Amino acid sequence: MLDANLKGQLKAYLANIRQPIELVASLDDAPKSHELARLLEDIAALAPEMISVLREGDKRSPSFMIRRVGTDIGVRFAGIPMGHEFTSLVLALLQVGGHPSKAAQDLIEQVKGLDGDFHFETYFSLSCQNCPDVVQALNLMSVLNPRVSHVAIDGGLFPDEVAERKVMAVPTIFLNGEPFGQGRMELEQIVAKLDSGAVTRAAEKIATKEPFEVLIVGGGPAGAAAAIYTARKGIRTGVAAERFGGQVLDTMGIENFISVSHTEGPKLAAQLESHVRDYEVDIMNLQRADTLIPAAREGGLHEVVLENGASLKAKTVILSTGARWRQMGVPGEDQYRNKGVAYCPHCDGPLFKGKRVAVIGGGNSGVEAAIDLAGLVSHVTLIEFDSQMRADAVLQRKLYSLPNVTVLLSALTTEVHGDGEKVNGLSYRDRTTDETHLVELEGIFVQIGLVPNTEWLKDVIGLSPRGEIEVDQRGHTSIPGIFAAGDCTIVPFKQIVIAMGEGSKAGLSAFDYLIRLTPAQEAEAERESIAA
Repeated sequence: MLDANLKGQLKAYLANIRQPIELVASLDDAPKSHELARLLEDIAALAPEMISVLREGDKRSPSFMIRRVGTDIGVRFAGIPMGHEFTSLVLALLQVGGHPSKAAQDLIEQVKGLDGDFHFETYFSLSCQNCPDVVQALNLMSVLNPRVSHVAIDGGLFPDEVAERKVMAVPTIFLNGEPFGQGRMELEQIVAKLDSGAVTRAAEKIATKEPFEVLIVGGGPAGAAAAIYTARKGIRTGVAAERFGGQVLDTMGIENFISVSHTEGPKLAAQLESHVRDYEVDIMNLQRADTLIPAAREGGLHEVVLENGASLKAKTVILSTGARWRQMGVPGEDQYRNKGVAYCPHCDGPLFKGKRVAVIGGGNSGVEAAIDLAGLVSHVTLIEFDSQMRADAVLQRKLYSLPNVTVLLSALTTEVHGDGEKVNGLSYRDRTTDETHLVELEGIFVQIGLVPNTEWLKDVIGLSPRGEIEVDQRGHTSIPGIFAAGDCTIVPFKQIVIAMGEGSKAGLSAFDYLIRLTPAQEAEAERESIAA
């Protein structure tokens, strides 16, 4: 199961196990059970003095529990956690084995203090880059709190169960048998949903913060770069982010990040956050901005009101709120989101194995999605609004070579159909004949570009007709002391490396603005800061 190189790396990690653990396997005669048995034996052989393998029945096979010897502390995997979930397996081995987590201590105490019995089940796919965060968070919770348990289930190995529970997107989380959440969730988010007082306490904590010299709204590549550049200048920097890493967290393979031939979104996001934390930057995660109140005078304090009611003040603000997947905006889309309408082919594609699906969009992302899905599903229909696709020629040639792909040009999706529980078709209008057609299918993957996260700035700051923040070559917005960078701005070509450069530029511009304030403006700002 494990090659020599991987065994060497894993053996080094397993040396950190402090308490003996047992791998309790539930196996049958299927090939996947034999595969799992070999994996568990490989792991145990790397640390025989600390790891043993046992057999014990469970309702799901193949599955196994990692259990601390002599206790009920443990986590269960139903399936074989390789691919993106191999890291989840390694962390579970270490944490059940007594190796301490790197999570913030106050968050660890919050998990330990949860009152109630919580049995979680998470459905994942091995190709899903969003799933490991959920699996790892819930595994850690089950190690820290004896009243929490967790089973991570590979949906591809248990299709009947997936169909019965109507799982059509991953990760999908059930709590005590009832739906709890879908999509990427970090430990803080899960705990906040369980701890009703968490939001109030976070707002109270934020309310006590003194004004920043620069406040960055958004924690993607642009925001992270801006934070590093301002912190290195020695000015007091804060970052308020809905989720640190931004849309990078939803990105699969990254092969155009200069000097790094290949990486993955979650890995890059973790590296960004780690780099920012090397400096004295106040990171406020899970904070969504609601209102921007510009300073009454130049050099005064700007205010950002958060969704939880708290507010932050700063001499300068850098807006780096990024963008999100654009939706079709047709009847049925909202009703069947995560019930057949999906936005991540890498994550959810395996759930549609052998089924008929559509991809909406003929750009690079849409054509790449169609190519990937064609290897899993029975048929792909690609629907493009324009009379020609915009994807790179090499991608188009590959797409047209596939026998189970149909391309529809000059086609406008008009409605998503379903049976009340899941998608069963879509309608589109042929823009050349004005005729409407119905396509029967089980899944729709929307890949039609991005929309900036700037609705909260409407009528406050200068926006383009597309809703992007208007900036000059230095990142200045229409309001003195407020800057912007990244995918939320008019700067063309929405790329990670460009966002980082624009964030760096905005950080330097904010610093330049601060040092050029007149003594009178500085004095006024100081008085406002004291009053705040």
